[in-house]
Amino acid sequence: MKQAQRKKKRISLLYILGGGILNEDFIVRHTKMAVMVVMLIVIFIGNRYSCTLKIKQIDTLQKELAEKKMEALSISIELTKYSRRSQIDARLRQQGIYLGGAQTPPYILHK
Repeated sequence: MKQAQRKKKRISLLYILGGGILNEDFIVRHTKMAVMVVMLIVIFIGNRYSCTLKIKQIDTLQKELAEKKMEALSISIELTKYSRRSQIDARLRQQGIYLGGAQTPPYILHK
C-alpha cells in the first residue's frame, strides 16, 4: 500500500512543487553532485561570457589599429609629397621668396 502511495506522490505535480521530491533517496544521495554540476555550469557560462566580451574588445581594437595605421600612412604620404624639392620651391615662390639653387656643388671637408 505504501508503494502505491509513493508512486502516486511522484506523479503528482503538487508533490514536486511542494518540495516532497527533495526527500527522495536518490535526490538526497546525489545532492553534492548536483550542487557541484550547477556550480560548474555557472562557472562555464561566466567564462564563456567573459571570453565573448574580450573577443569583441579585441575586434574593436583591431579595427581601430587598422584605421590608425591607414591614417599614419596617409599622413606619411602627404608629408613625403610636401617635402619634395619641387613642392618646396613652388611654395616658396607662392609666398614671394625667391631662392635660387646652389651655384657650386657641395664639397666634403676632410680632417
